[in-house]
Amino acid sequence: MVDRRQRQLVPALDLVHRCPLEPDRGHVLSALAPEASAFIAALTGAAPARPEIWAEALTHGSMGEPRDYQRLEFLGDRVLGLAIADWLHEKSDAAEGKLSQRLNALVSRETCADVARTIGLAGHIRLGKQARDDGGAQSDNILGDVMEALIGALFVERGFEAARKFVRKAWEKPMLSGTGQRKHPKAALQEWAAGNRRKPPVYTLVSREGPDHAATFTVSVEVKGVGEASARGSSKQEAETAAARAFMQAYA
Repeated sequence: MVDRRQRQLVPALDLVHRCPLEPDRGHVLSALAPEASAFIAALTGAAPARPEIWAEALTHGSMGEPRDYQRLEFLGDRVLGLAIADWLHEKSDAAEGKLSQRLNALVSRETCADVARTIGLAGHIRLGKQARDDGGAQSDNILGDVMEALIGALFVERGFEAARKFVRKAWEKPMLSGTGQRKHPKAALQEWAAGNRRKPPVYTLVSREGPDHAATFTVSVEVKGVGEASARGSSKQEAETAAARAFMQAYA
């Protein structure tokens, strides 16, 4: 999912000036659970005015319902990118490359999942029994996607200003902690290898285990003549990043 996180902010700018959307709601959705409604009210400062949108944002495809979170995740992904880009532009005089580096880190699946865990989102995600038994509620993929779907639902119901306010509150810790200010582990390893006159690192997918909604990837990385390290993650990219970090800790 990293590819889709290379934000296209120009189309997103048009969203800022639009009124909250009124999409077709021809399909009947499950009602929003009372505890989920209370969770959203506490999280966003107001009770859901359109509960069906929030129910959709919390519904995983394993429920087999007409609508799941994917459309709202698509929208929330762009809203989050614009909100974070606006925040970074306001806070920093850094060059475009540094801003992009931080943006990509702050909107990454890993950061979105971390924010989801911080706010206690996992217990409110609507998963089929098998998906829940397989650990779907703790999957970075699912947590990150539902986090973005909630932002999409907030934008649809209340507009961009409400979504931006929420993002600034929910992302305050990763923003203040400097997420994205340090070089990405894969880029750092690439530069380390070049600086030490070694061949570029080679990443190998060792295994992929588990169902699609809760898959675990194991990746190894080798720098010829130096050594090898491996790591696991909920996506191939996440595993590669962890492997690069492990290599740098072991050999650099």
